[in-house]
Amino acid sequence: MYVAIPPDLDPEPVRVFPTFTADLEALADWLVDRGVTTVAMESTGVYWIPLYQILEDHGIRPCLVSARHMRNVPGRRTDWHECQWLQYLHSTGLLRPAFRPDRQVCAVRTILRHRNELVQMSSQHVQHMQKALTQMNLQIHHVISDINGVTGTAIVDAILAGERNPEVLAKLRNSRIRADEATVCKSLQGDWRQEHLFTLRQSRQMYQVYRQQIEDCDREIVQLLEQFESKVDLAEKPLPTLSGPSRKRRTKRTGDFRFDVRQEAYQLYGVDVTRIPGLDGLAIPLFSEVGRDLKSKFETGDRFASWVGLCTDNDKTGGRVVWKGVRKIKNRAGQMFRMAAAALHHNRSPLGDFLRRMKAKLGPAAGITATAHKIAIIFFTLVTKQIEYDESLWAERDQQRRQRTEQKLKHQARQLGYQLVPIQPLA
Repeated sequence: MYVAIPPDLDPEPVRVFPTFTADLEALADWLVDRGVTTVAMESTGVYWIPLYQILEDHGIRPCLVSARHMRNVPGRRTDWHECQWLQYLHSTGLLRPAFRPDRQVCAVRTILRHRNELVQMSSQHVQHMQKALTQMNLQIHHVISDINGVTGTAIVDAILAGERNPEVLAKLRNSRIRADEATVCKSLQGDWRQEHLFTLRQSRQMYQVYRQQIEDCDREIVQLLEQFESKVDLAEKPLPTLSGPSRKRRTKRTGDFRFDVRQEAYQLYGVDVTRIPGLDGLAIPLFSEVGRDLKSKFETGDRFASWVGLCTDNDKTGGRVVWKGVRKIKNRAGQMFRMAAAALHHNRSPLGDFLRRMKAKLGPAAGITATAHKIAIIFFTLVTKQIEYDESLWAERDQQRRQRTEQKLKHQARQLGYQLVPIQPLA
C-alpha cells in the first residue's frame, strides 16, 4: 500500500506498507497520529475492502474513487507518484467518492451476492443431470417442464435407487403433468450405462448440496434483516392487500427466497414497493445494493437515476454537443431496474403500456432503459416520501399526453392550411 499525506504533516509524507493486517493497522494508526480524517483510495477488485474497513474502525472516512477520474494525467505512471497525485486531487475536492451503503446493508449484500453465485453453480449441475439423461437416451427432461420438480425428482431418485422398469417409473408422474402416462413411460426407455448413472448420481448430490447451501443463506439473510428497525408496525398499519388475482407459485424454484419477500420488504422500506410492476421479486436485492436511506445519499430522484446509470449524458465542447448517450457502467441496481422493465413486455399495467410505447418509439434497448429510468424514479419517490404506489395517477398523465398530441396535430394542420374538426362518436 502506497500512502501519501500532505508534506507539512510529516517529513516523510510517502510511505509503503505491506498488506498484512498488522501492517494495515499500523497504516491507520500513522494516519490518525498525523491528524488525517479523510482518505481517498482507488478501487481495485476486492483488495481495497480490508483497508477500507480498518480505516472506518479507526474513525477515518475513506472515499472510494474511480481510477478513470485521474488516469489522463501524464507523468504519474508509478504507484509512488500516483498516490501523491491522488492525495492532491482529494485535498482540492476534485474527486467524487463512490456510494457505499451502511455496514449492516453491506453484510446483507455480501450474503445475497454469494447466494446468487450458488444459484448459478446449482444450475450447472442441473445441466449435468440433463446431459447424463441424454447420453442414456432418457428423454424425460424433454417431456416434463422441470427435471427438479416433484415428478422429475421422484423419477431421478428412483432411477438412482435401482429402478429400471419404465412403467413403474411412469407411475411416479404427478397429476398436474400435461404429458400422459404412456408418453412418460416411453421417454424412460434408455441405455442404462454405469458411467452415466455415476455422473447422474454425483450431479444430483451436488445439486442437493447447493440447494441446502441456498436455504442456509436465506436463513442468514432473515437473521440480518431482523437487526434492522422496522419502519412500520404491522399491527397498526398492516400490509396492503393486492388487487386482482394472486399469482403465487405453488412450489418455490431454486432461485426463489424461502421467506416472505413482500412482508420483509414492507417492514424495511415502510411502503410496499413490490406493488411497482416488475419489482415483486427484486425488493430485497435492491435493498442490499442501495439500502433504504436514499434521501441522505441522493438529493433528488434524477441523481439517483444518474447513479444507477439510467440517464443520458451530454458531452459538450465549445457549446456544442459532441456525444449523447447512456454511460457504459456496471451498476447492479441499474441492471435490476432493467430486468424489471424487460419483464413488463406483456404486462397490462400502465408501466407495461409505457414500455411498449417506448420500444416502438426508441427501439428495444433504449425503450427498456427509458422504462427502467421511470421505475427507478417511482421507487425513489415511494421510499423517500413514504407513499404507496397509485396507478390512478397514470390516467392524469395519459390525459396530458393526449392533449399534447392533439395540440401538435392541430399545429401541423394549420401549417398545411387545414383545420382539424373533432367528429362525434358513433352511437
